[in-house]
Amino acid sequence: MTTYAPQEAAARAGVSIDTLRYYERIGLIDDVPRTSGGQRVYRDDHLDWLGVLTCLRRSGMPVREMRRYAELARDGAAGRRRQNRLVPDPEERMKRVLGRSGIEVSALGVGTWAMGGEMKAGDQPLGWGDADDAESTRAIRRALELGVTLFDTSDAYGTGHAEDLLGEVLAPVRDQVVIATKWGNRIDPATHRLLGEDGSPEYLRLAVRESLRRLRTDYIDVYQLHIGLPLDRVAGLVEACEELVEQGLVRTYGWSTDDPAGVDAFARGAHCAVVQHELNVFSDAPEILARCERYDLASLNRSPLAMGLLSEKVTADSYFAPDTVRGRAPEWLMWFRDGRPVPEFLARRDAVREILTSGGRTLAQGALAWNWARSPRTVPLPGCRTVAQVEENAGAMAHGPLTPDQVKEIDTLLGR
Repeated sequence: MTTYAPQEAAARAGVSIDTLRYYERIGLIDDVPRTSGGQRVYRDDHLDWLGVLTCLRRSGMPVREMRRYAELARDGAAGRRRQNRLVPDPEERMKRVLGRSGIEVSALGVGTWAMGGEMKAGDQPLGWGDADDAESTRAIRRALELGVTLFDTSDAYGTGHAEDLLGEVLAPVRDQVVIATKWGNRIDPATHRLLGEDGSPEYLRLAVRESLRRLRTDYIDVYQLHIGLPLDRVAGLVEACEELVEQGLVRTYGWSTDDPAGVDAFARGAHCAVVQHELNVFSDAPEILARCERYDLASLNRSPLAMGLLSEKVTADSYFAPDTVRGRAPEWLMWFRDGRPVPEFLARRDAVREILTSGGRTLAQGALAWNWARSPRTVPLPGCRTVAQVEENAGAMAHGPLTPDQVKEIDTLLGR
C-alpha cells in the first residue's frame, strides 16, 4: 500500500499543507495512521477524499456543511442520498461566508474607491478623477439587482464622500447588504486631503462614529484597519475592536494588509474574520491565503483587476491625467508609470489572455475567475464607477472559477 508524507499528500491533492492540517483539525479527515516516529502518513483514499473536499469548497459549501457531509459519508447509501441534498445548487454557488463571522455575502463585492472623487496625501493624488455621483448611484443599484450584497468603502475614499454616497443609496435596503469600511487615516473633507495616519484606539472610537453617521446606519458589518501599524501596538487595537463588537457597533473586523505577520496578530481577536489584501493574476498571495485557512478568515481581495490593467479598457495607448493616482503613481503602485501602463505587465496580460477569456469570459471576468479559483475564501472587490463595469464584473459569477489546471498553466506562463 502506497503512503505519502504530509507535504507530498498536500501537493498531490493540490492543497496547501495548512489546508491539510486545518481539515484534520476540524475533523474532515480522520483515520490517519502514524509511523513509528509519530509522523502522519496518508493513503490514496485520503487523497481521493481530499479531492472531494476541494470540490465541495469550490462549490461554496460552508465548512459546517462539509462536516455534515463527512459524517454522512460513513452512513452508506442512505448517507449518500442525504449528501446530495447538501451540495449547493448552481444558482447558490457564487456566495461566500466571511470566515468565522458566519456572515454570508455574494462571491463578488463592489469597491468604491473610484466613486470617492478627489483625494490627496500632501501633493500626491490618490483619487481616480472627478466622481459622477449620478452614475455611481446607478452602478450601486445595478449591482444590487445583479445579486451583489457586499460593498467595500473607506472613510479615506474622497475623504468621506464614498461613504456618504454609499450610505445614501443603501439606506432603503440596509438589512439586505453587507457594508465594509475602513479607518486609520485622519481626513479633511473640506480640502479633500488625508492628514496623516492614526492607529490609536482613541481615534478608532472617534472614526467609527463618523463612519456610522456618513453611512446612515447604526452598525458596520466589516470594519478594517486601513494603515500600517507596528505589531506591538496591535493587541490594544484588537481589544478596542472587540469592545465595538460588544457595543453592537461592528459585527466583525480585520486588517487591510499584505503582511502575513499582521494577519497572525489581528487574527487573535475572537471576532476578527477577514483580511483584505492584494490578490490578482499578477500578484499572488499564498502566505496570506494559507493564514485565511489556518484562522478561518475571509480573503477580501483589493485590486483584483490590477486597477483596470486586467481589463480591455486599459491598452498601451491609455494615458491618465497627472492629478489622478494612475497618472502620478505612488511608489507602491507598480502597474503604472508616467501616466501609462507599464509594458511588462501588458506583456504578462497578453501571455495569459487566452486562458482568462476561455469559456466566453471577458478578460476582466477571467481575472476575477482566477481569484475565485485560488481559494474558496476569496471575495474579489473590483472597483466600479459605471453600470457597464458592474454588469461585466457581476457577469463573471455566471462562469464561476477557473479550473485548477488553468491556474497551474497561468503560473507556468508567468514563471511562478
